[in-house]
Amino acid sequence: MGLPLRPELRGLTPYGAPQLDVAVRLNVNENPYAPPQDVVDAIASAVRKAAEGLNRYPDRNFIGLRTDLAAYLAHESGAGFLRFENIWAANGSNEVMLHLHQAFGGPDRTVLTFTPTYSMYPEYARDTATTYATLARRDDFTIPIEEASAEIVSRRPSLVLLASPNNPTGTSLSLDDVAALCEAAEAVKDGCVVVVDEAYAEFRHRGVSSALTLLPDIPHLAVARTMSKAFALAGGRLGYLAASPEIVEALRLVRLPYHLSAVTQAVARAALAHASDLQAQVDAIRVERDATVEWLREEGYTVADTEANFALFGPIEDREKVFEDLKERGVLIRVTGPEGWLRVSIGTPEEMAQFRAALLEVTR
Repeated sequence: MGLPLRPELRGLTPYGAPQLDVAVRLNVNENPYAPPQDVVDAIASAVRKAAEGLNRYPDRNFIGLRTDLAAYLAHESGAGFLRFENIWAANGSNEVMLHLHQAFGGPDRTVLTFTPTYSMYPEYARDTATTYATLARRDDFTIPIEEASAEIVSRRPSLVLLASPNNPTGTSLSLDDVAALCEAAEAVKDGCVVVVDEAYAEFRHRGVSSALTLLPDIPHLAVARTMSKAFALAGGRLGYLAASPEIVEALRLVRLPYHLSAVTQAVARAALAHASDLQAQVDAIRVERDATVEWLREEGYTVADTEANFALFGPIEDREKVFEDLKERGVLIRVTGPEGWLRVSIGTPEEMAQFRAALLEVTR
């Protein structure tokens, strides 16, 4: 007797990039720098204190963590108007996005996004029985704003997903473009939430503004963030969102009880207290990213303009072969994006030197 698996799940394999024990791992956009020892000690102390009360359920509203996140965003992006009521958090920004789909998606509803973009977006839609609709980006991976606005008006989605910086391309949206798409969404009769996914926001070039600054004037806008990247906390699993209190309250309806463990809350709050220490290498990563983009272009590749901690480059006639050949030399990157393109995360200077040497070896 077979299992009554949902028809749309039959034949599928779980999502996930390769986790291989190689010398140079540049495939999942991790921060290559481990937390400093004093931060490790602070996190360990916070976890030890939390462990003393693990016989009790954690604070299911995690007011302290939400307050700390609001304070961080106020300092990082000048969003001093944010209070804990504006903040939501979950086990990685993936869970935050799933909550958004659970609250605002579902059968007979549509989510609209612009491809190529983050490969998990269709999975959130699938898991919540939400129709997944896309509009292609231009050849330079920017969004055609007038066409996108018309698509919002005609499709009437309940959710619009805007990754900025976009994964896998690294391209970002201007605030004027975000505002224009929010204006189109405002015309959707039954309501439409526009989500700007800023997972890589801290890696933007200086002067590139966050969509957080638009929140006071656009109540149907939400901005998602993560501590996985710039905070070097991928293993901590903490993503969060800033939005109107009404959106946050809607997400509280669909979250599982006590979904953020006491340990997760303790780790995140300790990390936030040491934000400047954890992000000390962000400038270095930016410099290495820009140098990598310049080098790839000098080698004849087209490279998407990137504000993130990775670079998408091509065209490559047989990207699978290049990927495998690099892997054999201990360098792991990612096959993603349009056919003929590869994405490399930015590592340490030593790791990037190994990447360059290996790429030259396998392509000449």
